[in-house]
Amino acid sequence: MKPDKSNLEVRALAKHIRMSAHKARRVIDQIRGRSYEEALMILEFMPYRACYPVLQIISSAAANANHNLNINRTDLIISDAKVDEGTVLKRFQPRAQGRGYPIHKPTCHITIIVKKKTK
Repeated sequence: MKPDKSNLEVRALAKHIRMSAHKARRVIDQIRGRSYEEALMILEFMPYRACYPVLQIISSAAANANHNLNINRTDLIISDAKVDEGTVLKRFQPRAQGRGYPIHKPTCHITIIVKKKTK
């Protein structure tokens, strides 16, 4: 018996992206629940820096679905997209009189899950 491809999910994950989770969520919230092609158009014209890594992850998820399950990219919908906080890179900026000022450089983990559209 062949597996039912209508409810299979394909995921792509990017870890330790050098960006705050809050800034990445601003972009992710715009594409959640949209079709693959619509998400690509939205991401291409949004003016945020977070669009490029999200675009790469969506393309990777679509490639995974196409290669592993033989699902056409035009039939994909972004069923779930989430951003989790990653580790924080802690650095020090030298200040006057021998002091050090802490700098926190946040990272995030972005997960995109795509599945086939139900017609």
